[in-house]
Amino acid sequence: MTFTGTPRPPLRWHHAETELDDFAIVSYRVPTEAVARLLPEGFAPLEITYADGVSAALVSAVAFRDRDFHFRFFPPAAMNCGQINYRAYVTADGRPGVWFFGTGLDHPLVAVPKWLWGMPWDRAHIDVAADWDAAPVRWRLTADNAHCEAVGLDAPPARLDGFDGEHEWMPLLTHPTLGWYRRRDGHVGTYSIWHPPMRPRHLAAVSARFRVFEQLGLTTPESVPHSILAQRRLHFDIHTPPLRLVRRR
Repeated sequence: MTFTGTPRPPLRWHHAETELDDFAIVSYRVPTEAVARLLPEGFAPLEITYADGVSAALVSAVAFRDRDFHFRFFPPAAMNCGQINYRAYVTADGRPGVWFFGTGLDHPLVAVPKWLWGMPWDRAHIDVAADWDAAPVRWRLTADNAHCEAVGLDAPPARLDGFDGEHEWMPLLTHPTLGWYRRRDGHVGTYSIWHPPMRPRHLAAVSARFRVFEQLGLTTPESVPHSILAQRRLHFDIHTPPLRLVRRR
C-alpha cells in the first residue's frame, strides 16, 4: 500500500514556503521514559514495539539545506543554508505529531523564530551535502555539534524494525504535520506544515553523532541510527505564525 500523503490546506497570505534540498531524517530508538521526562503534561511519547519485543520511543534529527524560503507576502529570500530540527514522535491530547527540542539554522534569519515567536532556535554552523548520482548515494552533515556520514543501500530493507510496512512508517516518520515546542516564555507553542508525500532513499550510517540528543540523555556517542531516510528535494508549506497552545479541558 503506497502512502498518498494528506490534503494540502489552503495557503494564506501569512504562510511561508520553502524548498528543502538534500533532506534526511536520521532516527534513533531511545527509551520511552527518557523522552517522557522531557515533555510537558498532556504529551506522551509514541511507543513502538521492536523485533526484540522491547517497546521504545523514536527521535529524529532532520537535516537539510533551506532554499528560497519566503513568506507569501515577500519574494523569496536569497538564502541557501543548513538547518537541523531535533524532534520526538509524540501524541498531545490524542493527536499525533512531533515535539521539537530545538532547531539550528545557519542564517541570520534565525532571529525571526527565536525572538519574534519565542521558538527554541539558535544560530549554528551547518553544512549539508549529497551526491545523488554516486553509486552508492552519499550524504553528509557537518555541524557545530553534530555530524553524520551515510551511504545508500543497494536495496530498500525488507522492513524497518518496529513497523509492519511502509503504510506504518511513512506517515509516522516522514509525514507528521503538527508540531509543538517549549516557548521561551515557558508556554507551549504549536504550528503545522504540509509537504507532498516523500519517496525516500534508504541510507546506512557510516558514522553519526548528535550531541543535542546526548545532552538530553537520549543517546550516547556510540548510539547507532535506527534508520536514515533521505530525499534530494522536498517542498514545504509552513503555516505561520506559530500560536500558543490552548489546552482542551
